[in-house]
Amino acid sequence: MGRSVLVTGGTRGIGLGIARAFAEAGDRVLIVGRDEARAREAADGVPGAEWAVGDVADPEDCARVVEQAVRSTGGLDVVCANAGVFPSSPLLSMDQDELGRVIDTNLKGTVFTVQAAIEALTASERGRVVITSSITGPLTGYAGWTHYGATKAAQLGFMRSAALELAPRGITVNAVLPGNVRTEGLNDMGPEYLERMRAAIPLGRVGEVEDIAATCLFLAGPGASFITGQAIVVDGGQVLPEDGGAFATPG
Repeated sequence: MGRSVLVTGGTRGIGLGIARAFAEAGDRVLIVGRDEARAREAADGVPGAEWAVGDVADPEDCARVVEQAVRSTGGLDVVCANAGVFPSSPLLSMDQDELGRVIDTNLKGTVFTVQAAIEALTASERGRVVITSSITGPLTGYAGWTHYGATKAAQLGFMRSAALELAPRGITVNAVLPGNVRTEGLNDMGPEYLERMRAAIPLGRVGEVEDIAATCLFLAGPGASFITGQAIVVDGGQVLPEDGGAFATPG
């Protein structure tokens, strides 16, 4: 397709999978992360990708990264606002710094990234924004992640209003809501957690980063040109069972 694609939080996990999928589709990808060594390593593993260091919680960093994307690729067509953090913190003991860190990255970072890219996406005439939200917050809850869930629900409120504001510019704004996806972070939860999650998913497996990346490709592609302000759940049916318990697969 030959588009210019910016992926924040693209150095690992879902973000790296998104970057790889766009590169394999023939797009020019700029991977953004906060750590230079990790960003460089991620870009080295994605054919044709470039890297940039930036903190999405800083609007000046967001503007600089967008400028780099435009300068290096001649424009900007797709923004994947994927950067996010998910530290566990019980509500009773959560302090202001913990709450602020999650809000700054997950919510403010999404707003600042999109805000910085508006003019470049308008000039593209095929501008697409894809936000990585989550089922946690908009649809489900998880103990210890009250701050995370709040930001992920807030991203969808931002998405809907931003979709209205940016529609006259020809820019669509949509979101993907992953369920449990096999990443470094999920693996760190341990095999017992992974098995519990697998048992709760009707399709009988934990998601892969490629499942999320495929949805991002669709939302950024011509087949989704008349879709905006929408959120697509990609969770293998995890949120469907009424009883909330493990899904018993026949066997």
